[in-house]
Amino acid sequence: MADINTLVPGTYTVDAAHSTVGFVARHLMITKVRGRFTSFSGNVEIASNPLDSTVEATVDLGSVDTGDAGRDGHLKGADFFGVDENPTMTFASTGIKQDGGEYRLFGDLTIKGVTRNVEFDLEFEGTGTDPWNNAKAGFTAEADINRKDWGIEWNVALETGGVLVSDKIKIQLDIQLVKA
Repeated sequence: MADINTLVPGTYTVDAAHSTVGFVARHLMITKVRGRFTSFSGNVEIASNPLDSTVEATVDLGSVDTGDAGRDGHLKGADFFGVDENPTMTFASTGIKQDGGEYRLFGDLTIKGVTRNVEFDLEFEGTGTDPWNNAKAGFTAEADINRKDWGIEWNVALETGGVLVSDKIKIQLDIQLVKA
């Protein structure tokens, strides 16, 4: 595990070309459907004490991509994201905590005008410099949320029991930052 104290303080932006904002949901309760958003941005202020750093991010919900145009259209509609009224999802950190070698990122996630606190398991992957002398830093993070907490309640009950789409959604982030 990389040492978070090797981060150089300053302003960083998300390098979207080398990052992924994804999610996983269960379908029919027997398989996992994975999706991602292709348009997003973020700023990170790395503080002298990395645990005092802050994160702000915005995701274009209309950029959802699950590999199925019909499903993507349904996700963009009123049953799920309602992108006509709520085109973005935002995240603003409220704190970072360390527990031994583990890190937790806390913040406010807003979807469809509803804001709830979420907790991400956070891993610092390290730093590097690209061939153009840009300072980079890498992080991965995961959080489990219940979509109903944000008013995303559409579902279909199955005759065999269970539902078509899981309430639990796993958010998966693989983020590369570039120092401004």
